[in-house]
Amino acid sequence: MENILLSAFDTAPFSQIKTTDYEPAFNEAISQAKAEIQQIITNTDAPTFQNTIEAMSFSGMQLDRISNIFFNLNSAETNEELQKIAQIVAPKLSAFGNDISLNPELFKRVKQVFDTVEKSTLTTEQITLLDKTYKGFVRNGALLNDDQKTELREIDAQLSVLSLQFNENVLAETNAYQLHITNEEDLAGLPDGVIEAAKNLAEQQEKQGWVFTLDYPSYLPFVTYAQNRKLRKEIATANGKKGFQKNDYNNEEIVLKIVKLRNQRAQLLGYKNHAAFVLEERMAQNPAKVLSFLNDLLVKAKPAAEKEFEELTDYAKKLDGIDRLEKWDGSYYSEKLKQERFNLDDEALKPYFKLENVLNGAFTVAEKLFGLHFTEVFTVDKYHADVQTFDVTNDNGEKIALLYTDFFPRKGKRNGAWMTSFKSQWIKNDVNERPHISIVCNFTPPTQSKPSLLTFNEVTTLFHEFGHALHGMLANTTYPSLSGTSVYWDFVELPSQIMENWVYQPETLALFAKHYETGETIPQQYIDKIKESANFLEGMATLRQLSFGLLDMAWHSKNPENISSLKEFEDQEFENTKLYPDVAENVMSTAFSHIFAGGYAAGYYSYKWAEVLDADAFDYFEQNGIFNREIATKFKDFILSQGGTDHPMTLYKKFRGQEPSPNALLKRAGLI
Repeated sequence: MENILLSAFDTAPFSQIKTTDYEPAFNEAISQAKAEIQQIITNTDAPTFQNTIEAMSFSGMQLDRISNIFFNLNSAETNEELQKIAQIVAPKLSAFGNDISLNPELFKRVKQVFDTVEKSTLTTEQITLLDKTYKGFVRNGALLNDDQKTELREIDAQLSVLSLQFNENVLAETNAYQLHITNEEDLAGLPDGVIEAAKNLAEQQEKQGWVFTLDYPSYLPFVTYAQNRKLRKEIATANGKKGFQKNDYNNEEIVLKIVKLRNQRAQLLGYKNHAAFVLEERMAQNPAKVLSFLNDLLVKAKPAAEKEFEELTDYAKKLDGIDRLEKWDGSYYSEKLKQERFNLDDEALKPYFKLENVLNGAFTVAEKLFGLHFTEVFTVDKYHADVQTFDVTNDNGEKIALLYTDFFPRKGKRNGAWMTSFKSQWIKNDVNERPHISIVCNFTPPTQSKPSLLTFNEVTTLFHEFGHALHGMLANTTYPSLSGTSVYWDFVELPSQIMENWVYQPETLALFAKHYETGETIPQQYIDKIKESANFLEGMATLRQLSFGLLDMAWHSKNPENISSLKEFEDQEFENTKLYPDVAENVMSTAFSHIFAGGYAAGYYSYKWAEVLDADAFDYFEQNGIFNREIATKFKDFILSQGGTDHPMTLYKKFRGQEPSPNALLKRAGLI
């Protein structure tokens, strides 16, 4: 019987894929990709850009499609079978990557092109591809001797499995905990919609009462609104000890193994540490520059954060006689203080943020800025009933992309929100293959009596991921490896973070913030309060983000060999950014998926780095009109469509006419 994954398909044929198809499909696609590489090596013609560099960039396309489908499902709709396959497949893919980057004959051809090609005959994109390909070989061990190459292979194989195991453990810990409430008094303070969702969850499990979980739409409202301090402590502590309990899902050893292996790998390749290795190919360039950037912001943010924390502590004492503010008190009293100070209740806003309306709002913004149109289609195969699919076209009716959206939590989906692609964009034989992009979130699901109503934070999350999606959808490059979000990591958050700015604009909110029952547009007073409160406790929020960035840098720029206790290491690294008292049972690193199971190792700073870019870029829009089509076109032409075809700063200056200034960010954050 034919394996559907090995046939020619455009959209992913989810319903036709059997779980048993994956492993043989990977094996066959790896064999095909190896044969394509071998063809390049054995080509008797002298190495050229076309027959070597370009040919490599279009090799392994089937393998890429299969990988995109499989690993996206392993994040959004996993099960035990998929996890087992991932554990088998990951080392094979790692070995295949090594087979290419450590192949001396292939590297010889690449080096010959790199050394001899007349660069004036190449486009900017081709020069970038050539440099990236050559550096990719060198940075992945092409210059090592045979023993060192063997060691590198072993390290890479181990790392590929460890990051998967880390993720699986976090998901298992998230799914394992429930707060089961049977006494109605314990629900005091919780909004009706949250209570109803918890009741629905209990009924699904054939339980009496109400069930709360560590999925964000359940967890966050509980710690924000529940008056019962003891229960807030229980669920917050459970959330903070994911991967840090004495059970089968403990991630302590995995974290230590990952950081030690990354360090070994970097040193094997001639770098001082993993951060030095990573940052060589980033806008920031080196660890010293990142640490200087983070610490400069810390100096500006810390006094504001300490003052805000003191105010919050005094407020909690005045309100409820609490002598010491704990981590499980932060969201609760922050929300209370925000309501008192701005007369703004997140729950009062939610009726104006029906999910469908917010999504249409994001679509309308994209139409006004970039001339894009979104039409829901029902003929595209989907991997879950919650998924929606949209054809994306431009003003001329040309196909731009296919967009998948997947918004609600479920057992097989990891927490958080992300954008990914099932198919990249590229141009070959004069055909511009258009991308298939997906955004995955964990929003408040609908209940029996209410549709999905989003918190304001969820609204900004949707716009953030939609910004990433635009970066993928508007891609217009020749080579798939330079397309869409394939850019320097500290540049990739610019398109996502700039989109969040539109959510705070009255002109934008008027487009979609309509009451789900009455259709009434959100009152101006609410819009004013959203803008007023945008910087509420900004110092504390900045400090928190900087603490994550500094922890990430500590793991990857210090010698990890002598670290034996995660807890002690974290306590030491958090000392300078700490506000709340420590919780003995909690650590962060064992669930810090961004850096131990995602691509943000030595890169978490990039959120803050990109904030400088997005504040400066949006300031340009504000000066000229937030829906100024001319500036939007420049943003599309020089940033969104260009992917990684040129250096990010070159692209940014083409758009903005100058380098970014941090003043726009500091001003927006109320820090100057």
